[in-house]
Amino acid sequence: MRKPYYESILLIERLHRHFLEVLKTELDRLGIQDINNVQSLILYNIGEDEMTVGELTARGYYLGSNVSYNVKKMVENGYLGQERSPHDRRSVRVRLSEKGLELREHISRMFERHLVALEKAGFSDDELVKANETLRRLERFWSASLDYSGFPMTSAA
Repeated sequence: MRKPYYESILLIERLHRHFLEVLKTELDRLGIQDINNVQSLILYNIGEDEMTVGELTARGYYLGSNVSYNVKKMVENGYLGQERSPHDRRSVRVRLSEKGLELREHISRMFERHLVALEKAGFSDDELVKANETLRRLERFWSASLDYSGFPMTSAA
């Protein structure tokens, strides 16, 4: 295996773990102990929307987590409200409660602090845009490989 490709795979996984640790540190700083870092990321990604657990799973990137279990814990701890769909009684829709909205605001402020720190550390928007473009191309490449017909052969991955 060529080294840059393998290093990219390892780096993506390591960055995800580091970011979850950053979220854990923020929760600790705020004295919040009734929600974990993965749950807080799910909460952040729900935002102002109302959605089903299936939609959360499809939209989110919750490595190694059970979204249904995490949603249940967030409901129990008052971060989410839920109600059955009037059209499909099997489907439960969730949305942030006031407590959930408050935590989301804390996380938003953390992101704002990160943006300021990134600028001070010399990261430009252009560098982040370029990194995001590369990661999206890699995501499309891996997604295309899931159709079991092989990897895409074009350079427009």
